[in-house]
Amino acid sequence: MKRPLLKVCCISSVSEALLAIDKGADFLGLVGPMPSGPGILSLEEIKAIVGVIPEDTKTILLTSETDAEHIAASVKNLGVKAVQIVRELPIHVLSKVRGLLPDTIIFSVVHVIDESSIHTAKSYEGIADYILLDSGKPSKGILGGTGAVHDWDYSKRIVRELNIPVFLAGGLNPNNVKNAVDQVNPAGVDLCSGLRTNDKLDAEKLNAFVNNLP
Repeated sequence: MKRPLLKVCCISSVSEALLAIDKGADFLGLVGPMPSGPGILSLEEIKAIVGVIPEDTKTILLTSETDAEHIAASVKNLGVKAVQIVRELPIHVLSKVRGLLPDTIIFSVVHVIDESSIHTAKSYEGIADYILLDSGKPSKGILGGTGAVHDWDYSKRIVRELNIPVFLAGGLNPNNVKNAVDQVNPAGVDLCSGLRTNDKLDAEKLNAFVNNLP
């Protein structure tokens, strides 16, 4: 089985970005303004990081925006390669984002809660490039970065039933990533809090995580 893609999220500085790149990260997540979660940066801070790291780095803006024009404008202004939409948008809005950003990689987040999450994930096929399964509680304004594991049985079904690549997030760390990948078989893994110590990206935890990837 091919090694899952690695997305390191909550990057907060140039040094963290370079550390993640050095350890083999395929994507770097930069968290824009939103109501909850760790690693939140201003758009100006994100632009400063994107401007000085290697140009070919697959940087991702995490946004809680729900207006297609605002999302597209932020992506173009920041120069990121991808956007991760952490709210579950109506299909017509996501389709509009796709039309405005034809060359941008789109990650659509599905917060895995129950059977309905499977239907939500399926509805994004043909629009998003990746589905990202996380453990937020949108009804309570919690949009990710919880450090909590959700029910991987639902995640496994989503991976099996979808025809687009799926990333697994939510409570992953060096100790559980092998079990997670073996059970869910995602195309990629995404994590934030599981790699941080005192709000800083921890090189030892990152090394352990990479070494434990199947």
